[in-house]
Formats: sequence, structure tokens, C-alpha cells
Amino acid sequence: MLSRVKKTIDSILGRAVAVLMAFLVFDVVWQVFSRYVLQDPSSFTDELARFLLIWVALLGAAYVTGQRMHLAIDLLPAKVNAAWLERLIYSLVGLFALLALVIGGIRLVNITLTLNQSSSALQLPLGYVYLALPISGMLIFFYALVEMIQPKKHHN
Repeated sequence: MLSRVKKTIDSILGRAVAVLMAFLVFDVVWQVFSRYVLQDPSSFTDELARFLLIWVALLGAAYVTGQRMHLAIDLLPAKVNAAWLERLIYSLVGLFALLALVIGGIRLVNITLTLNQSSSALQLPLGYVYLALPISGMLIFFYALVEMIQPKKHHN
């Protein structure tokens, strides 16, 4: 059951990151084209690229956490009980995701929406941009829980 839920989340998240990345590439190509070919730079593409990069980076970090493709230093697992160390690492990752990304992210979203902060070019409420924090945090927390419940061997 848990592995089926994880596979579904993996699929949706992988596609979402790919779509956001495609939009980011299109946005940057349009910016370059409008600036150098049309000699009339688009006014919103720089800001949109920044916001898309935030979402791609945070959701991408969640995705690679779920795929166990994240950066890791594997000096300690060779010296100590790897299963125990894996659970400890994922406990710390989950705790960080919960406290910093989910709770801190929700507070940031709430504050920016309450203060009606908007981006300058797109006039987009910044709370929507910052939603990437708690969403990615919940995904990383979920993946950390999965790894603590069903630890796997390292991919080499």
C-alpha cells in the first residue's frame, strides 16, 4: 500500500517538475529572443524565471529525496551500522523538513498573504510563490517517513 502511494507521488511529482522545467526553459528562451532579436525585452520573464526556478529546485529536491538520488557522503556507513545510520539520517531530514520547510513555510505563506505582498512585474501574490516551501517540505517529510519504515539498500 505504502509503496503504491509512493509510486503515485513519484510519478506526479516527476511530471510536475518536468513541466515546470519546460516552462522555465521556454521562459528563458523567450526572454533571450525578445531581448536580442526583437530588441524589446519582455517585462515579466525575468521574474517568472526566478519563481519557476524556486519551484523546480524545491520540488526537484523532494523528488530526488524520494528517488534516493540526493547528495550523500557515504564515509560513515562503511564504518558503522548502515541501517541504524540511515534511520537517523532520515529522521533528521524529516525533522528539518517538518520544522523548517512545512511549519516555517506555512508561516511565511501566511504572513505574505496577510500583508498582500505581490511581485512587481507579474503582480502575483508572493504567498503563492512561497507555497513551494511547505509543499516540498511535506513531500520530503513523506519520503523520509517511507525510508524510516521501509529502508532500502544504497543504489550504486
